[in-house]
Amino acid sequence: MTDHAPNTQLKALLVEAKLTYAATAHAVRAVAAEVGVTLATSKAAVHHWAAYGTTPEDATARYLAEALSRRLGRRITRTDLGLSSPPTTDGDSIRLGPNPVEVLTTIGEADVRRRRILTASAYSLAAAVLPLHDVRETAERTAAARRGATIGTTEVDAARTMVETFAALDERLGGQHGRTAWAQYLITDILPLCQAPARTEALHRQMLSVAASAAHLAGWRAYDSGEQGLAQHYYLQSYKLAVTSNEPGQGAFVLRTMAQQALKLHHPAQAVELATASLSRAAGAVPARVEALHHITHAHVAAHNGDQHAARNSVDRAHAALEAGRGEDVPPWSLAWGPPEGTVASRTAKVYQALGMHRHAADHHTRAAASRPVDTYARIIGLDLAAAAESHLALGNLEEACATWSRALDHLHGVRSARTRTAIADIRRDLAPFRARGVRCARELDERAATLLRKDR
Repeated sequence: MTDHAPNTQLKALLVEAKLTYAATAHAVRAVAAEVGVTLATSKAAVHHWAAYGTTPEDATARYLAEALSRRLGRRITRTDLGLSSPPTTDGDSIRLGPNPVEVLTTIGEADVRRRRILTASAYSLAAAVLPLHDVRETAERTAAARRGATIGTTEVDAARTMVETFAALDERLGGQHGRTAWAQYLITDILPLCQAPARTEALHRQMLSVAASAAHLAGWRAYDSGEQGLAQHYYLQSYKLAVTSNEPGQGAFVLRTMAQQALKLHHPAQAVELATASLSRAAGAVPARVEALHHITHAHVAAHNGDQHAARNSVDRAHAALEAGRGEDVPPWSLAWGPPEGTVASRTAKVYQALGMHRHAADHHTRAAASRPVDTYARIIGLDLAAAAESHLALGNLEEACATWSRALDHLHGVRSARTRTAIADIRRDLAPFRARGVRCARELDERAATLLRKDR
């Protein structure tokens, strides 16, 4: 499209979406912010795109397409926007095909090399719909190109041990620590085993399940680093591998993670669909303690949508399932955030927080922090304590809040994570009014928080 000719397709989409130029600019900036990109897109810029056919930069066009996709509830492409396809440079045109092993290799290589086309990609509502449909046809494509040395129990066990080892490091040191090393191991060690001949079909499926866990961990590390679009890419392929492996309930577990991501990014309708699908697919297919994880996510989503009755019912179901499954074993992939008891307690607190029940929220966050081994779960313990302190402050208990925040900072020291940086920055924000009044505990705690943020730059 040549400049100075109005972009009638974009104009029509904005009319359909009932968006002003200013609102469109705000939506584009919001999508970019999700992946850590700060844009200066303004009302004037959108006016030039629509009225004069000016072409936005490639990344901005992707953010614009995603913003309109979310607003209109369907996928909007560059073509729909009246824009030509972008030129490909330096091999950065990523082709994402149907074979999850091949796709993961592409994503992992882009992650290792920090290729911006994927590492700066935005979370996509259109992509989030994909796992809600049947993907079992990928099994044939995944199994079609097996090559290399024959694998047995030793190779599967070694890969599973590495997933558990890096997951433990992630919890103790944060998602940004060793991220490149994990992506490299995924693409050079784990994924080739998925395409190697196995001694039995059962071993091949076990390897696919381990690879699904490995991809899930890579997605979680990207999420913890603030790269939401990249995390979603990993989660989608983790889901495909889990379904292909026929491991009961693992695909539902990935859907649960995606529901939590959608909720975190303020997409409640999508979170409802994903959480409902994960619960329906897990029910009766997983141990009761694992099913509890799905009930509590469903409760969290319901609370954020203002459905207090459904939220409280789901909380009760989650705790009943924990009790019913007391002492039972759970599959390794369900321990992504530690034992289910700690996860249920932490998310129960978030339910009560969303419902404005701050005393219950503080109690459950504190219980969640106490339920996890200190040496293993530094990040989540610190985040739970920080959240408990927020609830104490909401109840007017400043001294208790400061004492709890101080404990949180003890755990968050040395953790490299976008989420922990945000939590520490939030502590400083909440303390600001009290620091300005010269409250001693607020001033001392703020100095500690500021020091941690400087060290983590």
